[in-house]
Amino acid sequence: DLCIFRNRDLVLDQLKVCFSEDQVFEVVGRNKAKLAVNHVGCAVGMLWQFQKEKPQLLRTVGAVKSHPQFLTLRVLAENKISLMDDCLLVDMLYDVLRLNVEPHDSLVQQLVSEASVRLDSFPLSSLSKFAICLNDQQLQLSPLMGRITDILSRKLSTINDARILTVLMISVSPMVSPRLRDRLLDRADHLLDSMDPVKYNNPRRVVQFLRNIRFGRRPLLEKCNRILLRSVPRMDAENLSIIIGLYQSLQFNNCEFRLAAKQRLTELIDSSTDPAAFTKLFVALCPMASTEIREWLESTALLLADEFNPQQALILAEGLEEIQCRNLNLINKIASIIQKNLRVYKSMEVARITQALFLLHYQNPELFNKLRSILISFLQDSLYPSEVTMLTRVLATLPGPRLEAGVVARLDAVLPQCNLSDLNTLAQAVGKCARNDASYRHSSPSQYVRLLQGLSRCGHERLDTADRLDVLLDELRYASGEWFEETLLEHTMATLQRMTAQVSWSSVPDLAHLLTKTNHLCAPLLDRIATVTLKDIHKIHPSATYATLLPFAVLNYDSPTADELFDVCIEHLKPHIRSFDPHMLVLLAYALVVADCFPEEVFREIFNVDFLAKLDAHLESRSMPDLLNMRIRLRLMEVNRAVCLECPEYQVPWFHARYCQQLQKKGSFSSSLVQKQIHKILAEVLGGADRARASVLTPYFYTIDFECVLDRYNRPVAYSEPSTLQISDGGKVQWRAEPTETVMNELPPGAQRVAVDFLDSKAFCKNSRHMKGETGMRKRHLEIMGYRVVQIPHYEWNSMELSTQDAWVGYLKKKIFTEVSSS
Repeated sequence: DLCIFRNRDLVLDQLKVCFSEDQVFEVVGRNKAKLAVNHVGCAVGMLWQFQKEKPQLLRTVGAVKSHPQFLTLRVLAENKISLMDDCLLVDMLYDVLRLNVEPHDSLVQQLVSEASVRLDSFPLSSLSKFAICLNDQQLQLSPLMGRITDILSRKLSTINDARILTVLMISVSPMVSPRLRDRLLDRADHLLDSMDPVKYNNPRRVVQFLRNIRFGRRPLLEKCNRILLRSVPRMDAENLSIIIGLYQSLQFNNCEFRLAAKQRLTELIDSSTDPAAFTKLFVALCPMASTEIREWLESTALLLADEFNPQQALILAEGLEEIQCRNLNLINKIASIIQKNLRVYKSMEVARITQALFLLHYQNPELFNKLRSILISFLQDSLYPSEVTMLTRVLATLPGPRLEAGVVARLDAVLPQCNLSDLNTLAQAVGKCARNDASYRHSSPSQYVRLLQGLSRCGHERLDTADRLDVLLDELRYASGEWFEETLLEHTMATLQRMTAQVSWSSVPDLAHLLTKTNHLCAPLLDRIATVTLKDIHKIHPSATYATLLPFAVLNYDSPTADELFDVCIEHLKPHIRSFDPHMLVLLAYALVVADCFPEEVFREIFNVDFLAKLDAHLESRSMPDLLNMRIRLRLMEVNRAVCLECPEYQVPWFHARYCQQLQKKGSFSSSLVQKQIHKILAEVLGGADRARASVLTPYFYTIDFECVLDRYNRPVAYSEPSTLQISDGGKVQWRAEPTETVMNELPPGAQRVAVDFLDSKAFCKNSRHMKGETGMRKRHLEIMGYRVVQIPHYEWNSMELSTQDAWVGYLKKKIFTEVSSS
């Protein structure tokens, strides 16, 4: 017994029975001379463990860090680094960083230096923990992280722990190549099948990795979603908020998850009483909440406002902006907290604050002037292109004098390092600054012109040197706007055509999305998309068929390959129709009707009572962003209208009359100058103003620019009173006259209604006079309703040939009398 007693580590025993930080420090103080490396590691580990177990609000990291005995531990640790084993070395680094020891502290620097020497010998668990430490120190792009990425690549097949793998995946995400990316996702997919389903952090980290690399591998995303969905009842508001944000970034709007999250968040209301928990609940629940709950959340936020710290005030400001809050008392309170703490915010946080307050229409010139000064200061010191871009974009929203010389110099320096997305954002910001600067109109050439020329030059150089399609498509994901279309769009299409051979099944959805977004008809690229899809349709996720088919429908691209593409994609998705999110199936159906494609299975599924009830529940629950919600409602109406008109044999009822009437009441119809001009000339052509009507509402609620009636002899018929639309009890839309109207309801024998539509540039593809699919569908529908459709393209009406009154009159006469009579 005496021998055993002598071999016991009494200091370690004393540490292990401590149950507070003070007791740990007391043991350290009594035994300074006896503390070995394992004692130091145990003491520091226990200090962090005690903090970790406390709620965020009750943590006392500052007090621990400033304690004299903690300084003793730091000195001892630094002196004993060479004696630490690999696991203790990494644990020590992890713990001191959690206790807010600065990355530039000599202890942290020495620990990282020693770890870099031993890196290849680290067990995988320590390697993943060390990667977290590098991320904490903003060393994601360091050579050390590159070495970790290489080790991960070599040892990937030996990793059987989903936690270790997913932590490493997130850490090395800026470093992965497409090949390593695919290997990592394959391994993660395999490990998710065998992991404990209770551990939802692993699939959450996989989703985070997909977000980081901006790669939406749909089957894996859906697998993660199934695991996360089962775990929702155990999640807190923070995890739910994180996952909802990740899904939004990946444009993965899974209604089932959002409904479950909304229910769980509502259950958490009563227990989320402290500022930290409430803040997380507010930003997650408020966008989805009912009006009653939203008002309660806003009232509670106002009551707790004095307890919010600077970070919570920032998060709440962004949450208020997302819901477009109009509670001025709450906005003012949050803004005052922010204003008092401006000095503690980092550069990107100041940008987020400025953006949120600006979009909330917050009125405080003094605060915005301070924010502007801080933004400029950060911008002039920034070395990162993405940070410079963000700061410049936000700065451009604020009123102020012309751009400072230091800002212009920083932009000039960073332009060659910017990707296409950054260049596009900077061009929009510079353009906005120029428009807001009165001196711009009086000084030419100006700094703005030089900046825009530099942006254009860098954009063209980047396109010239681009050699990887996946990288190019990623940079173009958010590129849009006037500058991009006028400066880089044609060059972009030429570059994409140069890379046609790189188009694969995995890049088809992104390329198709780009063509749809830009409204650019590029036959070689569309043909390549069709060819690759037809070849590898079995590899393409059914949900990706929507993005794949959309440019063919929207751009009205018709070819033998395109026709076959629709048939093959429809057959591919049929077995999976019921697995589609309701809103995605509606969007897919809209693309099909625009393309004049009506597969019965798809429309039977949509116009099914159970499906419509499920869709309605999702829409009413506010589980989707408001803009998407409105878009889905509109698309469903358009699909309903198309099926009623083009496929009456499906016997689908028209049930959107009330919805359309509400849209009519909310909408405001104002004629453009061109339409007023056409109306005036049309009256002259037809022989009087009573022979043409403007802004006419048709059955099924199309609004046509002008309508006239020609009798059997091709002569205009006068209107006595404007006719209106009536809806029967059965919902059938039909022509009716007002009770006081004396003209006949039906047309005279042989007469025909003529719809005259002016087609502006939006009706055509960006780079040609090729009419888009939606305009073609509208023409089909008007013809089914009995109209003869006369279309007046903007490029004909505004041409040099039609520059006189007589020319316009002759043009309309030919369109109405010659073309109509021959049709």
